[in-house]
Amino acid sequence: MAPRSRRRRHKKSPSSVAPVVETPPTVVAPVPLNLAKPGPSIDTLGFFFLENNVPGLSQLILQKLNMKSYEEYKLVLDGGTPVSGFGYRCLEEMFQKMEDTFRFCAYCKALPSGLSDSKVLRHCKRCRNVYYCDPECQRSDWPTHRKVCQELRLVAVDRLMEWLLVTGDFVLPSGPWSWLTEVVQGWDTWFSMRRLQLDDTLDAVLESQAMTTLWASVRRPRPDPDVLKGSLKRLLTDVLSRPLTLGFGLRALGINVGKVGGSTVHVVGASHAETFLTRPGDYDELGYMFPGHLGFHIIMVGVDVAAGFSQSTSASLLEPGTVQISGHRGLYHDFWEEQIETGQIAHPDLVVAFHPGFHASPDLMEAWLPTLLLLRDYEIPTMITVYSHQELAASLQILVDLDTHITAYGANPFASLKPEQVYSNPNKQPVYCSAYYIMFLGSSCQLDKRQLEEKVNGRV
Repeated sequence: MAPRSRRRRHKKSPSSVAPVVETPPTVVAPVPLNLAKPGPSIDTLGFFFLENNVPGLSQLILQKLNMKSYEEYKLVLDGGTPVSGFGYRCLEEMFQKMEDTFRFCAYCKALPSGLSDSKVLRHCKRCRNVYYCDPECQRSDWPTHRKVCQELRLVAVDRLMEWLLVTGDFVLPSGPWSWLTEVVQGWDTWFSMRRLQLDDTLDAVLESQAMTTLWASVRRPRPDPDVLKGSLKRLLTDVLSRPLTLGFGLRALGINVGKVGGSTVHVVGASHAETFLTRPGDYDELGYMFPGHLGFHIIMVGVDVAAGFSQSTSASLLEPGTVQISGHRGLYHDFWEEQIETGQIAHPDLVVAFHPGFHASPDLMEAWLPTLLLLRDYEIPTMITVYSHQELAASLQILVDLDTHITAYGANPFASLKPEQVYSNPNKQPVYCSAYYIMFLGSSCQLDKRQLEEKVNGRV
């Protein structure tokens, strides 16, 4: 345990900081749920940020979900029991109301409730994604929309096909890797390795009753098989991006996954995106990436960890060849003091933050600062991912200002290939989850051992 004076540094004021053999199935075995120390929520901030671009959009979403307040929305998002009135009578109604939440004019931002009787929102016939209240708005917006129309067409298909993941009708291909880990350097080689298995999986999904029901429910013409296969592949990369990015980080940072007792990875700033629909098997691909590993324990820590994800009072012991997933609701620096320094949870071999967003908000930066300083001062191998090159530049600047020793950054070879539309600004260039990464270790201000010895011996 570090001296008390060292740990106090993690809570200094933020005023000076500008705003990567067959493995048994994954085991979901949560650690304690901690609701006592809430913090700024990136999910909450994101929801209310919708109002900045489209006033009234957040209320429209709640209305279509049959909810009265954001608190009810967050309860369901956290895995809580649905409130009275939440839900849909049939799939047709669900898909219709989901589509209704995207109905606002992409040019003038008008919602249906603000339109005159003579106007009606109609979608772009090319992408079937963005809406306009009249031909004049559509013509005025075309110079901007034309740059993203093709990508937004993919978004519109993926948004519907994602339902097959939620229902479990699209089961990802799995099993030991037939190629050496060193050979699989990104999605191209991963798809080549899994080609035969993947082809059978995709064909089975396309021929399934679930696929037929899906497209009958959305009341749209069913796209061609090649379009549907492309969507399923993009969804696959979106799910597997996280475990394979963890593996990329372990490999790039030279972390020994064969040590006795197994390896521990902390995912900090985890939210509902990482925990709400997480199932046994979701991180098996990480185990297959490292055949012969002695166990992985992945602990999701964050104020937005889904409540249903944390149920047990302790984590199970790691067994060789297993991947265990746990969750803890709270801020990471509190988790460190309460769980790690007391010896209840193993010291992490790697810490990863998927899209921390500390560059975007002073409140989030204030919440993240103690954790970033802790990781720096304890010299924990750390990797963060971001959506875009713009976020990469902003995050790098913050980490440089914090004197972290940045060891690598660049494009993530296992970034999601599924384009993400900016909800309230649909004509903004789509982004991709974990598109870029940054790795850091310790402080850039530390002297190496030779310099230190020379200072001590009076030779400098």
